[in-house]
Amino acid sequence: MAGNTPLQRHWWQDALIYQVYVRSFADSTGDGIGDIEGIRSRLDHLDSLGIDAIWLNPCYPSPQQDHGYDVADYFGIHHEYGTLADFDALLADAEQHNIKILMDLVPSHCSNEHEWFQAALLAEPGSAERARFYFRDGKGDGNEPPNNWRAAFGGSAWTRVNDRDDDGQWYLGTFTPHQPDFDHTHVDVKQHFADIFEFWFDRGVAGFRVDAVAPTGKHPDLPDQPPVGADVGILDITWINPYTVFRPEGHDVWREFRSTLESYELRHPGRDLMMVAEAYAVRRPELVKEFTQPDQFHQMFSFDLMLSPWEKGSIELALRDPFEILNSTGVAPAWTLNNHDIQRIVTRLGKADAHLPESWTNNNLASSGAAIDLELGARRSRAMTALIFALPGSLYLYQGEELGLPEVLDIPADYREDPIFHLTDGAEVGRDGCRIPLPWNTDVSTSFGFSKPAADGSVGEPWLPQPAGWGTYALATAEDDDTSMLELYRTASDARAEFAIVQPLRAEVLDLGHDLVGVRRGGIVIVVNVTMQPVAVDLEHPELSIARPVFSSEPNEMHTPGVIPANSTVWFAS
Repeated sequence: MAGNTPLQRHWWQDALIYQVYVRSFADSTGDGIGDIEGIRSRLDHLDSLGIDAIWLNPCYPSPQQDHGYDVADYFGIHHEYGTLADFDALLADAEQHNIKILMDLVPSHCSNEHEWFQAALLAEPGSAERARFYFRDGKGDGNEPPNNWRAAFGGSAWTRVNDRDDDGQWYLGTFTPHQPDFDHTHVDVKQHFADIFEFWFDRGVAGFRVDAVAPTGKHPDLPDQPPVGADVGILDITWINPYTVFRPEGHDVWREFRSTLESYELRHPGRDLMMVAEAYAVRRPELVKEFTQPDQFHQMFSFDLMLSPWEKGSIELALRDPFEILNSTGVAPAWTLNNHDIQRIVTRLGKADAHLPESWTNNNLASSGAAIDLELGARRSRAMTALIFALPGSLYLYQGEELGLPEVLDIPADYREDPIFHLTDGAEVGRDGCRIPLPWNTDVSTSFGFSKPAADGSVGEPWLPQPAGWGTYALATAEDDDTSMLELYRTASDARAEFAIVQPLRAEVLDLGHDLVGVRRGGIVIVVNVTMQPVAVDLEHPELSIARPVFSSEPNEMHTPGVIPANSTVWFAS
């Protein structure tokens, strides 16, 4: 049985996991949309990185209003991506590479095309069909929403059912009107998700990345949100609502999920299953501890480091809370520097202040006038990558970061797909810039190798446009360059297996002085120089007195013993 304990080591506690955004990974049919068969064709690449598991962004049947996070059917594969038979073939091939598969589970809401919701729309107020969701009467004569809650992607969280005079009800969609929220207190909803777990575990998946944990529980009375300050952004209002974010009611949901998972393990000895929670509990270790109790999630993403600017104090702070939780509870952090919602790190760390834009949706960086030095961003990204590869816990990579892909900032408005862009009338540019289809080679005619031509030789335009120079970052280009980001990732993966994973699941932040970040993990010490100049580390320091450098983010610059190159990371081992 899986558990959160330092006494037993599970595969997922120090796994290297690769996030695949299916639409943008590899297209096997020439239609410009990535698919399951495309993933199968690139397993050798993932194997070369030492990947233990693949996390698939939602690939269930969906109208794609939010590119899969609006699920119409939790028991199938979206037709643009393939079939269940294709998925089973992926599982089989991945197993041959010793790679597991994690699904992305969306419990907070479904698509408005889900059969349950369609039935609810046709049903009467107070019906059993509507009880599975949050249907409520409008205020006054029914023409006003039930409360003042705002949607995460803009506008009211409530949508009027229809224009019938006899139906004044509204339904709740915390993200968009296309994504109605489930009421997880309903017995049908509980059983629905238990069935989902059974279905995918029976097929052979190893666990779930659970989406949108924060707003899944709701205050039963659905009261008005307290007034917010004028400085709160339009997309941030939702995330400070005390009646829908990080609610105690959510814990009941996760306990149900964990119970279902462990029941399956008991009936299938040898399966080591897991759930990792997606929630931005940055600088809130108490929340991480709440959600990773032994009867809830096995892990929770540690986003603190991903959101940290490139400075000593911030990086140290981003490390201390996860280390304290790990050392006191045995819950291994789930580290990441990139994902499908956040501006890519090469661009982020290429700014002078290395902060994310004020909005989490990457708002208007292209027009802000912010100077971006991609060469500097790539160097800092290499250093941050070398740091997290040494840390205790699992590591989640986002497709393309191993190629050093930057954020694409200049997507024309007519080509943008993110609902955030459209629901805010372009005030927020959204997340398309980190979702551009991958470049595998320099062949422009096949969208830089993203698309395999169809039987008639045709190749459709990719679903999001690739920049003209995208081939510069292609896998084929990187493989011929021993100084590439790809080579760093492969070397870091090898070093991790040799030096880091064999160390205990414990770590501490060290005081090495200067502008150096120091971390001890067992017999290795990791040193990060966050300055623009080389810094000499004191090799007589008790932590380093018998150590030797074994890995560097900039190996070609390690000429002087004890000198850490600018914007770089070095591992020392006894």
